[in-house]
Amino acid sequence: MMTLTLSAGLPELLPEIAKADTERPPERPSESLADAGLPAPSEQRSPISPISPISPISIDNMSVEDMDDHQLLAASGAGDETAFLEITRRYRNQITNYVYRMLDDYDRAVDLTQETFVRVWVNAGRYQATYSFSTYIYKIAHNLAISELRQRKRRRTIQLPTFFSDKDNEEMEVEIEDRKQRLADDVMIGDERRRAVSRAIASLPEKYRAALVLCDIEEKSYDEISGVLGLPVGTVKSRINRARNLLKEKLRDYL
Repeated sequence: MMTLTLSAGLPELLPEIAKADTERPPERPSESLADAGLPAPSEQRSPISPISPISPISIDNMSVEDMDDHQLLAASGAGDETAFLEITRRYRNQITNYVYRMLDDYDRAVDLTQETFVRVWVNAGRYQATYSFSTYIYKIAHNLAISELRQRKRRRTIQLPTFFSDKDNEEMEVEIEDRKQRLADDVMIGDERRRAVSRAIASLPEKYRAALVLCDIEEKSYDEISGVLGLPVGTVKSRINRARNLLKEKLRDYL
């Protein structure tokens, strides 16, 4: 697991990030699509696009363990449940961890990870093997996480026309702080430090948080992050640098 290279003192603290990955035990992979909550092959499947079908891949006499991601999805598009379950085995923990880092909510991260795989399964016939499958699935998970964050923000925003209004007496939106983010954990100092890192990451603006988590926790390359976020590599690098500086400031009491 890569550590953030921010400044002296901080690299010694940030390996605690990795420990948070085991704070909740990973779920045992489901043994069937029904167990995973995914639709059966005949349910809600998108037809293979006549314009951009999946490139033919020979997968005869291959075990799913020997297939690459593109081959697995091609087999999944043909209704092979075993192939799709291998995809979930390979990516379940990675996607759950990424969404958890974005939301700071493990249970919701599990839900959105499930939704991510549902979308991959339902749209298997439309997948184009022209770019990394890893980028494809992370992009789906990222979009779901961003949508969840925006919904949370709307839920925490109320209108206070009586006490907060501008000079034209127009209503203003006031964002109410989520107190759960501020509650100190009454636990051992080591656990507190680890949680402090998690809270600091969760408090970063979402555009910086996503770049930081993908780079320094998920260990994605700049090109992969560019594909997931849909941004130029230069912008990705800038956001990562900004995120590191913000994180350094938030964790100054622990340096």
